[in-house]
Amino acid sequence: MLNRVDLRGRVPSPAELRAVLPRAEVDVDAVLHHVRPIVEAVRERGVAAAFEATERFDGVRPERVRVPAAELDRALAELDPAVRAALEESIARARRVHADQRRSDVTTQVVPGGTVTERWVPVARVGLYAPGGLAVYPSSVVMNVVPAQTAGVESLVVCSPPQAEFGGLPHPTILAAAALLGVTEVWAVGGAQAVALLAYGAVDTDGSELVPVDMVTGPGNIYLTAAKRLLRGLIGIDSEAGPTEIAVLADHTADPVHVAADLISQAEHDTLAASVLVTTSEELADAVDAELERQVGATKHTERIRTALGGKQSGAVLVSTVDEGLRVVDAYAAEHLEIQTERAREVAARVRAAGAVFVGAHSPVSLGDYCAGSNHVLPTGGCARHSSGLSVQTFLRGIHVVDYSEDALREVADQVVALANAEDLPAHGQAVTARFRR
Repeated sequence: MLNRVDLRGRVPSPAELRAVLPRAEVDVDAVLHHVRPIVEAVRERGVAAAFEATERFDGVRPERVRVPAAELDRALAELDPAVRAALEESIARARRVHADQRRSDVTTQVVPGGTVTERWVPVARVGLYAPGGLAVYPSSVVMNVVPAQTAGVESLVVCSPPQAEFGGLPHPTILAAAALLGVTEVWAVGGAQAVALLAYGAVDTDGSELVPVDMVTGPGNIYLTAAKRLLRGLIGIDSEAGPTEIAVLADHTADPVHVAADLISQAEHDTLAASVLVTTSEELADAVDAELERQVGATKHTERIRTALGGKQSGAVLVSTVDEGLRVVDAYAAEHLEIQTERAREVAARVRAAGAVFVGAHSPVSLGDYCAGSNHVLPTGGCARHSSGLSVQTFLRGIHVVDYSEDALREVADQVVALANAEDLPAHGQAVTARFRR
């Protein structure tokens, strides 16, 4: 079922690896011309334009953008108790992990009388996006809200597409998750129009103000990603997320049943989802293919999964050694990377590029999606080579506070003047020497 790339007996260069490894082709630029008019219309006409786009793409026109508080309360009251208990556990574990990420202000005494303090200040207002396309994602509400709250963000709004079957409201499980987290502001709007409305703000149909945000985070489809790209600068963004990815680095000790199940779990998201096996064992690759054939037919979303697994973004890569496998997975830089080898912890410690690493047979990606305590909003498309997943740090800004006394400034004045003159910016030096003229 999986296309194969055989790299045994040779060690490709990083450039060659990027060329031969499976990867989804997602061209955000190709849809910008579709998204730009939506964004501009929302900037000019606010909610009316957003609802026109919503009616066209989602087949529903909500009464208002902001979801009434009573609907949040009702959704939580009617939530399946088993789902509520699972969400509460997910929230508790995520809070535990993210609490340890909060940075403290640090003051450095550079010289006597001269200090630099780095203050960590949260973003004031953030829009958090929860998708609502092929599936409903209350887990994304948890993963976005918990780090923002832990960072100290004071004003949060969750955005999720309205659903025709729920009377123009977002899915009730999304509303219930927001209520569980203490979020009181939820907007029924999705896609590119949601990002535009968050960026520009507007007046709701009942005359209340929809206050613009400073930052937008959360995954979505290519149109939402294009809107993020267009509006980056006016707002901060977390990333331009592409289709989900899993890579599994495995040797002969891996269980093909586990490997196949994990590859299927990510293929379930989307026909463009990428599932990649990197292995030293051709026998394992054969066994995984057989398991995929057996397991895919028993899944709910068989056609979606089969399309994703058979696409050019998915495949099995054969390597000679685990060391070479590490070179391959570092070049691939998967959103999710599982290590299913001998001495898995040691191998995992050598990984240098992955959104998140899952160690051994009992740490599947599905655990991280919901209840590991880690964050599942992660870099895709190879961006894990240079970027991190969503965390408390995403919502914090470091501000340097410089505090020098007269004596401390006098001590370094000649060096400032010398560097200012070297850059042909003499007024910079004069701004220092002016303080010592009598």
